[in-house]
Amino acid sequence: MLPMPAVTRRSYTGPADLRAMQSLAQRIWSKASSVHVGDLAWQRFQHVGREAEWPTMLCEAGGETVAWGWVSLPGELALLVDPARPELVSEVLAWFEDTASAAELEVTVLDAEKHVVAALERSGYAPRKSPVFQSYMSRLLDDLPEPVVPGGFTVRPVGADDMERRVAVHRAVWHPSRVTGPSYRNVMAAWPYRAQLDWVAEAPDGRFAAQCLIWLDERNAVGELEPVGTLPEFRRTGLARAVCLAALHAAHDAGAREAVVYPVIGHPKSAGALPLYVALGFRPYARTLTFTRTRRRIPPSPGPASPEGAHRRT
Repeated sequence: MLPMPAVTRRSYTGPADLRAMQSLAQRIWSKASSVHVGDLAWQRFQHVGREAEWPTMLCEAGGETVAWGWVSLPGELALLVDPARPELVSEVLAWFEDTASAAELEVTVLDAEKHVVAALERSGYAPRKSPVFQSYMSRLLDDLPEPVVPGGFTVRPVGADDMERRVAVHRAVWHPSRVTGPSYRNVMAAWPYRAQLDWVAEAPDGRFAAQCLIWLDERNAVGELEPVGTLPEFRRTGLARAVCLAALHAAHDAGAREAVVYPVIGHPKSAGALPLYVALGFRPYARTLTFTRTRRRIPPSPGPASPEGAHRRT
């Protein structure tokens, strides 16, 4: 057996490195992986001016990215490690401890990432008991029902002149939100964004009342719904179902065989998400676990703390 290539570690330097992080997510994608390529594009570009809050590192070997870590200061870590290189989880955790500035360190992973869970437990992390977590859900796209659009509304992909309304619906749904016109332009410029998979429901008065963005991983034929939302006054009218089904049909036409979505369970703001996705035919296959560890010595802070916290906040 040939020896494993040597691993080098470096800091994140810009969008080209995000593509390197996405390449790992795409290469190891499975139901035991926590990251879809769309997660990285959306989470990195939905806001502007937060780079100092997000120290990020990449591990590379043999011309490939084999692990990465992304900190939200003061002390939250997202990571992805090639299951073929499980020893690198400890490398990422050691870097996290040197980088974070919080007394309590927090790492959220998928319960199916056994190599990551085992390394966390060896490093003294313990699962935190909480009713709030993300359910990872999926459905195949070969039997999609047709969308039924409420009278007077139109569902369609975004167009060239829709930026202002597209940002407005997101900000209203996820209030308070730091998504802006410039940040959404960054999202639209990121791989693998496609305008034909960014769907909205237009109300009779011209407002966008609901939205569903799907990110397509062509290599694995999997689309991810992120984000989905409806203005409060239009909820429970069938708009969310209609716009999601329309977007799912578009994703299927573009080559997706399956779709995934990660609703938050146990939080009041997302109470309607699980019933929506269950009604759309999504079924859970994994869930997130949050591990924490308290440490005695806290190094000096390398940058400002993030007021919004976890990566999946909007």
